[in-house]
Amino acid sequence: MTKQPNASLEAMNAFSLELVQQAGKEALNYYGKGRAQSVFDQNLVTEAELRLSNFFQEQLNRRFPDHQVFNGDNIGKEYSHDKKRYLWIFDPIDGVDNFQAGVPIWGMSLALLDNFWPILGVFLMPATGDLFHARAGNRAFWGDKPINVNTNENVDDESLLLTFSRFHQHYNCKFPGKIRNLGCTAAHICYVAKGRADAAVIANESYQDLAATRVIIEAAGGKISKMDGSDFHLNEYIDGGRIPEHLLVASPENLKQVLTYLKHN
Repeated sequence: MTKQPNASLEAMNAFSLELVQQAGKEALNYYGKGRAQSVFDQNLVTEAELRLSNFFQEQLNRRFPDHQVFNGDNIGKEYSHDKKRYLWIFDPIDGVDNFQAGVPIWGMSLALLDNFWPILGVFLMPATGDLFHARAGNRAFWGDKPINVNTNENVDDESLLLTFSRFHQHYNCKFPGKIRNLGCTAAHICYVAKGRADAAVIANESYQDLAATRVIIEAAGGKISKMDGSDFHLNEYIDGGRIPEHLLVASPENLKQVLTYLKHN
């Protein structure tokens, strides 16, 4: 990757796609190598996340040295017209349990902000090769194929709701279709964006977790909402803190119908 001091959005988009695929190859060196005697190998995950974060920073420094990297503490309060207005948000591993255990549903995400406005998002699942990406205000893609949320308003026994662990401890659920937890929030959101799932309930997330997939789901015609159906504004959590409430990811067409099946305990 060579340095481009006067990069266009097209160049930054190409960089993001190239970078996550290179980082994906790095991640596969650690994938599924958790210690057999351990239910969860935190040392492996920490080592992998550190390596991937350093790799990302190295590549960004070579290509766009004036751009900033999100860490929750470096968010400027003023708009700018220089290169520092660009802020990259990299999440090295979403689905860490799956990653260390050798289950292929995990991935990494990358988003770019321009003066606080999201302009692109990318999510790669290295073990499966699935690449989801979008530019704000444009279409969302799975590889080179455009994708859209399912706008069918008839939720039935063939519908799919993706959820977080311990979902049933929080909700009395009457959803008529299948309910699954695949162990990776970003994958859940992208499957809704692709139309393979009707909705997803997500919990215990942060700005970093959702920055990229927010762009993808919105470009695919969906949205992230609060559990009462009202609008959710991710930028309210740009300071990096945890989002305390549960959220629903769905198309506007079936949002209210899905909510009728979910009653909080």
